[in-house]
Amino acid sequence: MKNYIKEHIQKSIEIKQAILRDDYLIQLIGEISNKAVNVYKSNNKILLAGNGGSAADAQHIAGEFVSRFYFDRPGLPAMALTTDSSVMTAIGNDYGYENLFSRQVQANGVEGDMFLGISTSGNSPNVIKALEECKKIGIITVGLTGITGGEMGELCDYCIKVPSMETPRIQESHILVGHIICSIVEKEIFGRPLNNKKDMGVEV
Repeated sequence: MKNYIKEHIQKSIEIKQAILRDDYLIQLIGEISNKAVNVYKSNNKILLAGNGGSAADAQHIAGEFVSRFYFDRPGLPAMALTTDSSVMTAIGNDYGYENLFSRQVQANGVEGDMFLGISTSGNSPNVIKALEECKKIGIITVGLTGITGGEMGELCDYCIKVPSMETPRIQESHILVGHIICSIVEKEIFGRPLNNKKDMGVEV
């Protein structure tokens, strides 16, 4: 049991080390973060979507923008398209599950927004249809996927392809990337350095 637990931890570390060594991925995360900063400086918003664990990640990242990440500051507009059960069941019933996110993008998205689609395979039909809708509107598209990128790799303006085929390891890295983007956006928008334990989320 002890070795089994260590094996899981080691695999997660190895994927993150691979990202750390990949200058292209590091640069891409920086570019996406700068785009997100510009989205907010233009008074636009970020929309997020995914299925299953990726839905939870979309909600997690949206929460960091709207509430706070490292320090208290005004909320930043972000919307996870995975949370309104009435909207989702209406769309699913009337238009089919594959239109779950594209319909919400059509209703809530405007030119200059950013859409963050999360899918470990890169082939989630409802995320792909949302990306296609974003292209029609002029919404910046960002994908978080596994190593192949799937169909999303060709549709997104920017796609972070985590170097793994293993769903749990990909998801662990997705939330890491999301946290990095949140941190950079918060710092660049509000210009506040991290200077005490309270800012780092440590109870004092």
